[in-house]
Amino acid sequence: MPQLSLHSAIGDLTVAEEDGAIVSVDWGWGRDQSATPLLARARDQLFAYFDGDLTRFDLPLNPAGTPYRRRVWLALVAIPYGATRSYADIARQIGGSPRSVGQANGANPIPIIIPCHRVLATGGIGGYSGGEGLATKRTLLALEARATSLFPSVAA
Repeated sequence: MPQLSLHSAIGDLTVAEEDGAIVSVDWGWGRDQSATPLLARARDQLFAYFDGDLTRFDLPLNPAGTPYRRRVWLALVAIPYGATRSYADIARQIGGSPRSVGQANGANPIPIIIPCHRVLATGGIGGYSGGEGLATKRTLLALEARATSLFPSVAA
């Protein structure tokens, strides 16, 4: 499976593709590197995201998961840049419970691009299973908040 790594504001990331779609973003530097056109595009979009210049990814995605998890992930992609939703909001939107949404969030194989960091607990920040955990989630939320406060039209 072709993969390409990059240095980012939250550490090294490795993006993988299969059959013409992005299938994962993992923390750490991948052993094998293949700069396919799709992976180069994903890398460039991630760089632009971390620079505050990209608010919506335009990449073919094919995350492996159950039909329910895929519905959750589709709902996450619809959350606007710089905005957040609660686990309960997503559960009301697609069905299930806040807990099942949280489990789907934790199983998201394409974090950042599928923005699971934008989902919060009703009473606080909630959890985050990627990178350095909650510190990574806070960094991603702060990056988006800073970009939208500096350039309010960015969130539009």
